[in-house]
Amino acid sequence: MSRFDSLKRVLKNLQSESPGVEATALISEDGLMIASALSEDLDETRVGGMTATLLNLGTRAATELRRGEVKEVIVRGEHGYAVMISAGRGALLLVLASESVPLGLIFFDMRESIKSIKDIL
Repeated sequence: MSRFDSLKRVLKNLQSESPGVEATALISEDGLMIASALSEDLDETRVGGMTATLLNLGTRAATELRRGEVKEVIVRGEHGYAVMISAGRGALLLVLASESVPLGLIFFDMRESIKSIKDIL
């Protein structure tokens, strides 16, 4: 199995095994899509670019506010969450989840998936 296929499998497992997770993606820090399990109506290029932009803004804010290194970026919208966590080696794990899911469960499942992603990368 190729690295790409292995990464897609990890993303699809996260999506199918974690209740309320609607989409997942692994994106480089410069906004390039590495692998994804996004719905058809989401443009991978735009998602990658927005994720990189949010990370850059979060990093700048954390620096200016003296909060240290960014651990995660969370966007809470009317219809749920977009959560980004560093997955190592210049990659970010993005999860889109419904608002009914406890954030603790999302973080737990994301960190478990990141262990597998780090082994693959």
